[in-house]
Amino acid sequence: VAGTVSCTLFLAVNGLYSASDDVIELTPTNFNKEVIQSESLWLVEFYAPWCGHCQRLTPEWKKAATALKGVVKVGAVDADKHQSLGGQYGVRGFPTIKIFGANKNKAEDYQGGRTSDAIVDAALSALRTLVKERLSGRSGGYSSGKQSRESGGGDKKDVIELTDDSFDKNVINSDDVWMVEFYAPWCGHCKNLEPEWAAAATEVKEQTKGKVKLAAVDATVNQMLASRYGIRGFPTIKIFQKGEDPVDYDGGRTRSDIIARALDLFSDNAPPPELLEIISEDVLKTTCDAHQLCIISVLPHILDTGASGRNSYLDVMLKMAEKYKKKMWGWLWTEAGAQSDLESSLGIGGFGYPAMAAVNARKMKFALLKGSFSEQGINEFLRELSVGRGSTAPVGGGAFPKIHSVEPWDGKDGELPVEDDIDLSDVDLDDWDKDEL
Repeated sequence: VAGTVSCTLFLAVNGLYSASDDVIELTPTNFNKEVIQSESLWLVEFYAPWCGHCQRLTPEWKKAATALKGVVKVGAVDADKHQSLGGQYGVRGFPTIKIFGANKNKAEDYQGGRTSDAIVDAALSALRTLVKERLSGRSGGYSSGKQSRESGGGDKKDVIELTDDSFDKNVINSDDVWMVEFYAPWCGHCKNLEPEWAAAATEVKEQTKGKVKLAAVDATVNQMLASRYGIRGFPTIKIFQKGEDPVDYDGGRTRSDIIARALDLFSDNAPPPELLEIISEDVLKTTCDAHQLCIISVLPHILDTGASGRNSYLDVMLKMAEKYKKKMWGWLWTEAGAQSDLESSLGIGGFGYPAMAAVNARKMKFALLKGSFSEQGINEFLRELSVGRGSTAPVGGGAFPKIHSVEPWDGKDGELPVEDDIDLSDVDLDDWDKDEL
């Protein structure tokens, strides 16, 4: 992520914009209504409060918003706080600026300069294009993104169409979680839901690795299914999980609402994350790069605890990994002294075992467990992190140090090294000069 980190990792930071600005603050709650359902052209900045580039853009963004007031809408999303919304639009760095024009389902990336003049010029150029398209009849604003199922429009490649014949094989006998929409082609609400459902299907497929699936059933054609599940109105959405009765989905109908519910279902059904021993650089890098945080524990030497003592610490970590599995953090451990450079970079080294650090590898900052290495102590530590509290420090050297390759623990008690026996049979102690002793 570009930018200079100007505050601690987990400390909650106020947004860069206020109600007195002409920049409209956008959240998952109001984004669909304000932007997607709007006929207006929108420029939306996805930012993080700690991002230096975002902070430098703020006065220019405010100036552009004031200049464009009543002509083009200018908004901002705190994507650090609303990560689901940022993820929905593929935000990978800050600031990211998107232009929502005629087809709100296909936002364009803004690649221009970061001055108010450049932003205004780009907005007016996009607005001119939008007006010309409307004049030629090629675009109808938001409605252009709502293609009906009957016309075959819209990108529905990840929505699985189900029938009376295919339903049980695909859904009932599946280990995956299914969210199934029962619709009627003539239903206006179904047509409104379609682009949201299609966009959510693609995002959910990617984020859950296909473990949560979004499907659709034409209830006017597949009347056996409609009757079987008591479908009385459209659209009706039901959630199917193996071994459980289907339940109604009664949440919001925007893609962000649907995605949020799908991710909750995924995390509820997902196994706890693996607890891996740091036996190589690849284990550390792969785990920490793939997760927002990686929780690293340094456990006492096996000679100090034995197998039973070590397993008790690992059990505590496994329970916490299960408790916080919705966070999708990575979990690692190493033996005291095995990775001494890593310990030093995290401010642990040489004493105070067991120890624990939560590391953000993207920002190269960490927080240390101050309390006891127990369920209660770790739970308090992780709970504080999860709500944006706690003090942090930069990882020593600004990067992970070299990791040594070690043999994985074999699950057994440790053994003291065997010392060579010293043969004293040829030594005549009586000949020694006692003054030299």
